[in-house]
Amino acid sequence: MDTSDLITIDPEILGGTPVFRGTRVPVQTLFQYLESNYALDEFLECFPTVSREAAIALLSRSEDALLATR
Repeated sequence: MDTSDLITIDPEILGGTPVFRGTRVPVQTLFQYLESNYALDEFLECFPTVSREAAIALLSRSEDALLATR
């Protein structure tokens, strides 16, 4: 699963924390919002630099990775 089109890991950006490409929004923040029962729309409203397409693609790839069989 290549996520380089969605995620950037750069020591110069938030100390290397994985962020959505082209933003300073940590990927972990999306999962924290969803775990806290916020809707995707609420996350996107709070972080307008993240596109809906990027958030959905990340969630889809995460699901695929978790459900993949060996």
